[in-house]
Amino acid sequence: MENAQSIERAKKIEKALLPILMVAGLFTIFVTIGIIFILSRETWQFFKMVPVLDFLFGVKWEPLMEPKSFGVLPLISGTLLISVGAGLLAIPAGIMIGIFLTEYAPSNIRRIVKPILEILAGIPTIVYGFFALTFVTPFLKTFMPDIEVFNALSGAIVVGIMILPMVASLVDDALLAIPQGLKHGAYALGATPSEVVLGVVIPACFGRIMAAFILAISRAIGETMAVTLAAGSNPQLTFNPLHSIQTMTSYIVQVALGDTPAGGVEYLTSYAVAFLLFCMTFSLNWIGHRIMQKGSK
Repeated sequence: MENAQSIERAKKIEKALLPILMVAGLFTIFVTIGIIFILSRETWQFFKMVPVLDFLFGVKWEPLMEPKSFGVLPLISGTLLISVGAGLLAIPAGIMIGIFLTEYAPSNIRRIVKPILEILAGIPTIVYGFFALTFVTPFLKTFMPDIEVFNALSGAIVVGIMILPMVASLVDDALLAIPQGLKHGAYALGATPSEVVLGVVIPACFGRIMAAFILAISRAIGETMAVTLAAGSNPQLTFNPLHSIQTMTSYIVQVALGDTPAGGVEYLTSYAVAFLLFCMTFSLNWIGHRIMQKGSK
């Protein structure tokens, strides 16, 4: 009798929550559609004034100076410098931390390391920017005296530290999702722990790990304040991490400060850059989602 009543109450609660969940889901869809509509509308106005090919393949970005140049490649190269550099730091370290937490760490060590990673994930991004200016760059100057005060290397390092908890957590979740029977079977055949990790565990969740990499890179591409403080605002087409650069996000911040008149071509550049950034991050997230789907089959 009590079980029947509890089941009936659970059904009533689920029935009451269904409209709330539906509204929440529709809200996210409407917000996404609204963002795409606004970006597309303003970007269309921009491309009425600036040819698409000049924007995508131009090598000089000076929309706020005379003569104006609208080639976005310097911003893309700066964004890639930060995101690739951050990935080179965070991805190997995240894999090792995830493997250690899942396969080797005692429970008491795991209880200490996991909260520390969560603390790193909760630090405001602007704090990472100040950390880059006051510690990372002076430290790098002891080894590389020619490095500029604002440089891509410092930005890549702090962004890599920022996304490290994300990579480690996703790798940890991917490894925990592996059926224990696979590992037990490998141990029964006489495999060592390292052989089990390299030969069984990682191949079994390779798709999920790759999805974690792509999502982490997407997160690095969208970083703003830490990069603005650490890497500077000098848009130049370079792949030297010791130089000052400007990313797509930091340029949007520059325009959002209100130094450009609303409605002009200078103002519309922020929407064009934001639309391109949205396309890049959306593509990466979609690829990561597809890889994760295939990896879970």
